Amino acid sequence: MGTFGATEIIIIIAVLVLFFGAKKIPELARGIGEGMKEFKKATNDQLDDDKNGSNNKSDSNEVKQAD
Repeated sequence: MGTFGATEIIIIIAVLVLFFGAKKIPELARGIGEGMKEFKKATNDQLDDDKNGSNNKSDSNEVKQAD
């Protein structure tokens, strides 16, 4: 009951095409992909900061402003 069959996937794709149009779907997918990539990068950066113990953001802001 938790899996999607071929018929359900085809219906979902057809509804998406009706709502957004065939030209808009690749743009939406690209935007979602870039958003996921940005979120993953930010999450990994935060985890790296936590592991390194550099939770003091004022040091990193001073370096950025000096450049």
